[in-house]
Amino acid sequence: MLTGKQKRFLRSKAHHLNPIFQVGKGGVNENMVKQISEALEVRELLKVSILQNCDDNRYDVAEQLAETSNAELVQVIGHTIVLYKESKENKTIVLP
Repeated sequence: MLTGKQKRFLRSKAHHLNPIFQVGKGGVNENMVKQISEALEVRELLKVSILQNCDDNRYDVAEQLAETSNAELVQVIGHTIVLYKESKENKTIVLP
């Protein structure tokens, strides 16, 4: 679990990132989770945007993505989700 201080730190890091995944009408699927997990291993921190045509609640989508990719949910702001997962191979972010 992340502390409040760590979440604040990660939010400030994520501010400049652009979303690299989009959740649309199909919702969350296995292939998307696999790709997000791989991207998290490389980047550690990423944003996912939820499109207007997504039928699911954005908080449910965020929970589902975090759970299935074993990541920490940092923030849900508007239609954007910020996820963090410590990388095993290429760790670049040092948490406070």
